[in-house]
Amino acid sequence: MVHDCSLPTIAQGIYPFEARGVTKRFRHAAIFGALEALLPGETMRFCNDHDPLPLLAQINGHYGTGVKIAYVSREPGEIVIDFQVMR
Repeated sequence: MVHDCSLPTIAQGIYPFEARGVTKRFRHAAIFGALEALLPGETMRFCNDHDPLPLLAQINGHYGTGVKIAYVSREPGEIVIDFQVMR
C-alpha cells in the first residue's frame, strides 16, 4: 500500500511533509519548523525514503512527550511517520 504525501487531509488535521523534496542541508530545520507550526492535536505526516533514526532521537530529545511518533509505513524506500503534537 502506498501512502501518498501529496494530498493533504486538512479536515482531519493531518498535514503532509515530503522530506525527499527538501535539500538535506535544510531538512531538519524545515521539519522542526513544521512541527512548531502545528497546533495541539494536529499531525504532520512525514514521508521519506529512509528511516530517520537520528531525527527521531532529536525530536524526542527536544519535545519529549510533546510529540507522539507513530510509524504508518516502514517499508524499505517508503517510510511514513505521523508526528502528532500533544503540547
